[in-house]
Amino acid sequence: MKKITSTLIEEIKENQLAFFKNHKVKGVKIRIQHLKKLKKVLEQKEEAIFDALYQDLKKPIFESYTSELLMVQKELNLIINNLNEWAAPKRVDGSLINFPSQDYILSEPYGAVLLISPWNYPFQLAMIPFIGAIAAGNTTVIKPSESAPHTAQIIEDIVSEVFLPEWAKVIQGDASVGAALLKTQWDYIFYTGSTVVGKIVAKAAAEFLTPTTLELGGKSPCVVDGTAPIQKTARRIIWGKFLNCGQTCIAPDYVLVKEGHKNELVVAMIQEIKKAFGKDIQLSKDYGRIIHQKHFEKLVQDLDKQTLLYGGKQNKADLFFGPTLVDEPDLKSSLMVDEIFGPILPILSYETEADLDLILSKLKNPLAFYIFSSRKKFINTLVQLYTFGGGVINDSVIHFTNNKLPFGGIGNSGMGAYHGKYSFDVFTHAKPVVKRSFWFDLPQRYAPYPKSLRSLKFLLKKL
Repeated sequence: MKKITSTLIEEIKENQLAFFKNHKVKGVKIRIQHLKKLKKVLEQKEEAIFDALYQDLKKPIFESYTSELLMVQKELNLIINNLNEWAAPKRVDGSLINFPSQDYILSEPYGAVLLISPWNYPFQLAMIPFIGAIAAGNTTVIKPSESAPHTAQIIEDIVSEVFLPEWAKVIQGDASVGAALLKTQWDYIFYTGSTVVGKIVAKAAAEFLTPTTLELGGKSPCVVDGTAPIQKTARRIIWGKFLNCGQTCIAPDYVLVKEGHKNELVVAMIQEIKKAFGKDIQLSKDYGRIIHQKHFEKLVQDLDKQTLLYGGKQNKADLFFGPTLVDEPDLKSSLMVDEIFGPILPILSYETEADLDLILSKLKNPLAFYIFSSRKKFINTLVQLYTFGGGVINDSVIHFTNNKLPFGGIGNSGMGAYHGKYSFDVFTHAKPVVKRSFWFDLPQRYAPYPKSLRSLKFLLKKL
C-alpha cells in the first residue's frame, strides 16, 4: 500500500476529475448499472460486513442488519428505482417577460466529492452518502474512520470491487490523513462526526469556498410530561438510548421529566433495562461495547462526582460500560455541557414549562428532539418553539429510518440533509437554463428606453 501523502491525494483527485470531465459518470444508465452491482456485492458480503461490525463494536447481528446493512439496501433500492426520474431535466413555467422560452432545471453533479465518515455506524454512515454521491454523478473519495478498521477495510473491498478508482476510492488512515485530504480542493465535502471536527472541516472548506454538508450531533433532549403511558415511554427511551451502546448521534442525551412522574419513570426504565439485557449485562449478546479506551475513559470521567440511580458497572479490558442512569447532574458538569455519546442517561426533573425552557434554551439546536406526551397543545408548543434537526413524538430515533424524510441538523448540530431523494439532491447542483426563441422581443427592454415608465410599470406588474 502506498503511503498517503498530499501528492498522492492530489493525484487521486486529478484522476477523478479527468474521469468526471470525460463524462463517464454523467450518464444515468451507467450509474444505475453500478448501483445494481453494488447491491449484489453487498448481498454476497453480508456475513463479512456483520463480522467487521462485531470486531469493531461488538454489534449484535440484529443491530448490524437493521441499523447498518438494511438501511443501505433500502437506500439503494429507492435510488435505483427512481434515479431516471430524479435526474431527468425538469420543465418549469416560463416568465412572460421572456416569452417565448423553454425553462428547465438540470440536475448537475458537483464533481469530485470527499466523504468523511464516523465510527459509530461505520458502514451505513459511509455508504448512504456514498450512494447519493454516485447516483448524482460525482466521483468520490471515502475516508472511513480509523477507529473502526475492520469495517473500513470491508468498505474498501466493496468499493474497489464495483468501481474503478478514478470513479470511487477509499483512503484509509488516521487524523493526519484526514487533515491532508482537507488541504486539497474538492468540489463538495460531506462530513459526519463531532461538532469539534465539523468546525475544522468547515474552516478547511471555507479556504476554497467548497460547499459542505455537516452531519454533527448535540444534546438531544427527551421531554416526558407523564401523560403518556410510562412503561411504554420507558421502553422506547431505553431502546433508543442504549442502541449501539449509546453511541448514536440521535440517541436521547438526557431526560427532562415532570417532577411528579420522575420516580415512576426511573423504576420503569430500570425494569426495561433488565428486560432487554438481563441481570448480567456484560454477558448479553444484545449489548455492544465502547469503541476504544480513549472514549471509555472519557465516559468514566463524566461520571465523576455524579449520583447514580442505576448502573455504572464497567470493565475496561472488555470495553464494557453498562447502562447508567444519573440523577440531576449539574448543568455545568460535562454530562450536561458536552454530547455524552455513550450509555449514560441523565434524568432531570422540572416543575413548570418555564423550568423546561431554561434548560432547552441553553442546550439549543440539538440534532434530535423527543417528546412523550398525550397533550396536543404541549407537543405543538415545543415543536414550534425549539429548533432542532428532526423530532419524534412518543418514540425515539425512528425518524432516521424513513428515507422519505430529510435527515440532518441545524446550527451546532450541522447543516444540510440527506436520505432518499434528499441524498440525490444534496450532491446535485440544480442548474437553471432558459432557451429563447427569436420570433418575438419586448422592444422596451432595449435602449433607448421609454421616457415614461407609467405604462411599462403597469405591463411589467402584470407579467
